[in-house]
Amino acid sequence: MQLTAPATDRTGIRDADGMAVASFVLGLLGLLVLNVILGPLAIVLASLALWRGTARRGRAFLGLGLGVADLLVLLAFMQADGTVSWSL
Repeated sequence: MQLTAPATDRTGIRDADGMAVASFVLGLLGLLVLNVILGPLAIVLASLALWRGTARRGRAFLGLGLGVADLLVLLAFMQADGTVSWSL
């Protein structure tokens, strides 16, 4: 007895679409809080979504760009503050 439907090719694309949207959302959130964690996470998710062939390539590229922007904002704050970590 099988309780779940078998995986299809569409399941993989749906997962990649979800990763693209998640990378976009995490990249946006990373601009505000926890950019040291959310930035690299957005980059990884966007890269995986693009590698798996997502239909939402624009969102994946935006997530990738926002993840890089998160890290650049972190570096700018570290340079302005003169510290190794970002603090309020």
